[in-house]
Formats: sequence, C-alpha cells, structure tokens
Amino acid sequence: MAVPAARRVSVFPSPQELGPALAQLVAERAAGAGGRFSLGLSGGSLVGILSRDLPLAAAAAGPAAPARWLVAFCDERLVPPEHPESTAGAYEAQLLPRLPAPGPRVLALTPGLPPAAAAADYAAQLRQAFPGEDVPVFDLLVLGVGPDGHTCSLFPGHPLLQENEKIVAAITDSPKPPPERITLTLPVLNAARMVVFVATGEGKAAVLKRILEGDEEEPLPAARVRPRSGQLLWFLDESAAKELTVPVEKHSVL
Repeated sequence: MAVPAARRVSVFPSPQELGPALAQLVAERAAGAGGRFSLGLSGGSLVGILSRDLPLAAAAAGPAAPARWLVAFCDERLVPPEHPESTAGAYEAQLLPRLPAPGPRVLALTPGLPPAAAAADYAAQLRQAFPGEDVPVFDLLVLGVGPDGHTCSLFPGHPLLQENEKIVAAITDSPKPPPERITLTLPVLNAARMVVFVATGEGKAAVLKRILEGDEEEPLPAARVRPRSGQLLWFLDESAAKELTVPVEKHSVL
C-alpha cells in the first residue's frame, strides 16, 4: 500500500518571489517527465502568476518543450470560453500565447453542455488522454485554496467530497458563483505524482492554519488532498503563512 509522502511548506516574501519559483518547479517537473508532461491547472489568481513567470521558465527549458505538455483544468465554470469566469478562456488569453510554439495540447470543456454531460465529456477526454488508467495520474497539479478551504470546485460539507467513482463531477449548487461547474474529484487529486498548492495574502492565513495544523473530524477539502504516493508541496507568501507554527522552508529574495 502506498504511503502518502510528507508535505513540504515553502514560504516566500511575496507573490513576486513565489511566482518564479513556481514556474521553475513546473519547468523542472516537465523536463524530468522524459516524454509527455501532464499538467493540471486551477484558475483564479494562479492564471496571473503563471502567465507572468512560466513563459520565461518554459523557454529556458528549450524552444520545443511545451509541445510535449498536456494541459488540463482542475475545474471549470460552465460559461462560454470568452466569459471572464472561464478558466480555460483566461489561460488561452493570458498564458498559452506566451509559451514557445508549438504550444501544449489543451483539454478544454466542450461549450454549451449541461453540467452532467459536461462532466461526462471531460471525463471521456481525460480517459482518452490517459489510456489504460482507471484514474488519470497527472505529473503535476497546481491548485489554489479559497478562504473557506475549498479547492478545485470541492466545497466544505458538499457531497462531492465523498465521490469515489467519477473522475470528473458536475456541481450545480456551488456556493461561489457561477453555480454550475465541473471539477476533478479527490481520487484524481490524490493519484497525482506531485500536487502544489499556492496561496497568497492575509485573507488565507486563518484557513491555512486549520488545513496545515488542524486535526478536524471533517477536514476541509484542501486538507483532504494527500497524494497516495506523490509529493505534496505548499507555496505560500509571508502574509498567508503568518499564523503557522509548523516548520516551513523560508525563501528570501536573491
């Protein structure tokens, strides 16, 4: 039986120092994958961080490097791609055009489908991209965490936290708008070879203390992400980490 790897918590002075370190991690994991590199991305503030810092790190790895990448999205809002809430649309506009050409293969939501059909369609895309794997095993997942402890579109107290069969699930009652979304489920998150959570800002400090130091009977969604045999990293800035008393690795400005 696989034993979950110990987590590592890295703290940076600000998002300006965190971003290049995150980009370097992505580039190094991609280089180490040997062949194809499978990368799952969350949206929100991560779009800006990665769009600013990943193109340079990717270019340094070689002009053809991103052509070997498979990019999927850890959750998606059921809105048109041009909508400002679309995760895929944000990455298509901000990150992908800045990566060295030819760019990665991107698994995007099929527009216009109702929630259950959209989830089934995205699951079918993943199964085609990860043939022979009951649960897709990503090389790297980059996740965010909300002030309520949610990650992807897995929210505290929601029945989807108990989903063990589906690899992609629909949600129609998201407490955070828009209400209709699809999300990777915990079995996929916990099958990854590496998961890195990124959290910045004082508004995340209280929930990070609960996630990283608490021992709750009903853990918050982000606290349920414990890769079975992969690595678990947390990249935080000092504002987000200010309430932590667990050991952390502090990174100063070079």
